[in-house]
Amino acid sequence: MMPKIIELPKIQDPRGSLSFFEYPSQLPFEIKRTYWIYDVPGGEVRGGHAFKTQNEFIVALSGSFDLFLFDGSKEIKFSLNRSYYGLYVPNMFWRRMENFSTNSLALIVSDREYDESDYVRDFDDFKQLKNV
Repeated sequence: MMPKIIELPKIQDPRGSLSFFEYPSQLPFEIKRTYWIYDVPGGEVRGGHAFKTQNEFIVALSGSFDLFLFDGSKEIKFSLNRSYYGLYVPNMFWRRMENFSTNSLALIVSDREYDESDYVRDFDDFKQLKNV
């Protein structure tokens, strides 16, 4: 599969808005792990790795940030800034997150439990795995 923006349901009334995601209605995988990134100092970059098997879904719950995905031949930029849009990131895409706004909050859900051996943390190793 390729990365793609998934529009989430948005339920609005005078009290505010509510969005959600579920498997299989919105997500292409069952959730095994959830984590979030916050309090990122200005100018910092997060990510800088790929996963061999893990797939993720990333939502900007608050604020905004940019996600750069590299498939071995080209890089694609996604700007996340609405809590009713999320980005599906399949395995074997090198990812980095940058340009975090003040008070941004990134929610990441994964189809795998944490497994350090699933990470590809060296860009040259990633390119070898992708046969680039």
